[in-house]
Amino acid sequence: MKIIALVDGSLYAHSVCELAGWAGVRLGGHVEALHVLGRREAGAQDLSGAIRLGARTALLEELAALDAQRAKLVMHRGRAILEDAKAVLEAAGLEAPTTRLRHGDLLEEMGSGFDLIVIGKRGEAADFAKGHLGSNLERIVRGAKTPVLVAARAFSPIKRVLLAYDGGPSAMRAVDHIAQSPLYKGLEVVIVSVGEGAALQTGLTQAQARLRAGGVEAKTELVAGQPETALPKLIEAQGFDMLVMGAYGHSRIRSLIIGSTTTEMVRSCKVPVMLVR
Repeated sequence: MKIIALVDGSLYAHSVCELAGWAGVRLGGHVEALHVLGRREAGAQDLSGAIRLGARTALLEELAALDAQRAKLVMHRGRAILEDAKAVLEAAGLEAPTTRLRHGDLLEEMGSGFDLIVIGKRGEAADFAKGHLGSNLERIVRGAKTPVLVAARAFSPIKRVLLAYDGGPSAMRAVDHIAQSPLYKGLEVVIVSVGEGAALQTGLTQAQARLRAGGVEAKTELVAGQPETALPKLIEAQGFDMLVMGAYGHSRIRSLIIGSTTTEMVRSCKVPVMLVR
């Protein structure tokens, strides 16, 4: 079992490492912390590019030295972030977590062969005031072939899990994920559907039976309203510690037109969200 924790200099980095550490201990897996320097960040900034006629050679040399110094500082900062990440992972009880520093595009540098990806809800470049999610989050979730665990700003011990169920294919995969993964062993799981009607209740019963066949005893609950508002309220009111749901059941074009339940849930919930495609 391999877990990759994507870390940067944001407020979420510590929580990402604690969450990855928690998952690694429960799964008996290896955790690697990865920090990727973007191409603009990693490369030297060409301050001399705007200087043309009449520039003194000494000034050009000084600007080139500043470019090199900046690139060196960015590298040192990246290594410091990874050193901190390793310390948090070890404090969580992991043995021999590893770190990796790379340059370029995050998706390209992640590689493959991981069973779980842990990432923060927002990165360094996100607009916290407007509640924007990190620019890489949707790209990673849509492209990942493994579950993605999105960390909240602060980590708390996970005991109660809400499984959002709408009967769709991705929701069924989320049910199978919980049934098959030792991550949820001993945790309280509640399957929740939003809406009303016999069909939803039947679906809940079927999902419950599927989990029971996997050795997971779960309760069911049917609540009224819209998922984007009803589920966050339920999570806060009943003290759930994690949300598990299927991710991006519709195309990106459709999401642009009518919005995405997945994006809204990640944005509004104050607990970690496990996304299963």
